[in-house]
Amino acid sequence: MSMPEPGTGGERYVPYSERDGAESTVYFTRDLSAEGLRRISALVNKNITGRIAVKLHTGEPHGPNIIPRSWVEKLIKNDLPGAVIVETNTYYDGDRYTTGQHRKTLEINGWTFCPVDILDADGTAMLPVKGGKWFTEMSMGKNILNYDSLFVLTHFKGHTNGGFGGSVKNIGIGCADGRIGKGMIHTVKGSSDLWSIGHEEFMERMTESAKAVADHFGKNISFVNVMRNMSVSCDCEGVGAAPVVTPNIGIAASLDILAVDQASIDMVYALPENYRHDLAERIESRHGHRQLSYMKELGMGNNRYHLIDIDNGNKEITAEEAVKNVVPFQPDNEK
Repeated sequence: MSMPEPGTGGERYVPYSERDGAESTVYFTRDLSAEGLRRISALVNKNITGRIAVKLHTGEPHGPNIIPRSWVEKLIKNDLPGAVIVETNTYYDGDRYTTGQHRKTLEINGWTFCPVDILDADGTAMLPVKGGKWFTEMSMGKNILNYDSLFVLTHFKGHTNGGFGGSVKNIGIGCADGRIGKGMIHTVKGSSDLWSIGHEEFMERMTESAKAVADHFGKNISFVNVMRNMSVSCDCEGVGAAPVVTPNIGIAASLDILAVDQASIDMVYALPENYRHDLAERIESRHGHRQLSYMKELGMGNNRYHLIDIDNGNKEITAEEAVKNVVPFQPDNEK
């Protein structure tokens, strides 16, 4: 694998005091439940109308850490009626590599309460990438063109290649089709190594793909990060994911993709060192912070924000206040 250029900064967490520019609004709740998800989602879903796609990671077979299906079912049936869950096939060989395999996995994992559209099941479409340095367009599952709005529901966690998987990873990798688009992001052209892109370049390519999706939907897109069961592993590792050691934090939501991912990272870094160590090490060793700095360079949002605690009268709080009373990780069996 090619090595990242020295000094590009993706290995370093940038404190809030070192950031500049405008501030966006990020809502926060500690209520990790179906009702908590519904309550916070309502604050960012005013423009989620028409034909609605819900992009989330539906997981490998029996994946232990995905967002509980019961939460998503209640959200869709009560607040997003008629919405369709959307996914794409994987770049790696496995249980979601082909559409047939993917549909079997969806059934195993219980995603049967509403339609699931595998966006690249019937082909691809190119979306423009505005202002990118790696791409002018990105290959997506063509069915993305069938929707008016995109509700990005993300299980925030670590990631083997990305360091962390937030909203930008959810749409940047998750909407790119399984053969062409994901290949454009992960692999040096002509290489036999599927994962041949260096850390910082990978972050930039993934972010440019996410920008294509965000630009396509314009004001009709919103972002919710669920900070629960945060293994250092992605949900694509299924039952092989590393054990969770990071405490559960809550749910963040925003109309600003950079702000919601940055706030989620800030809350992780506001944890006591012994709680954050493993996840922070995964993020830094993969230069994951480049996702955030590159989003800002591309004009995708703000890395400064007002964090609004909806549990306590919409009071503005800091990341440190948000995680003040977290407890050690306690597994649950909610599905």
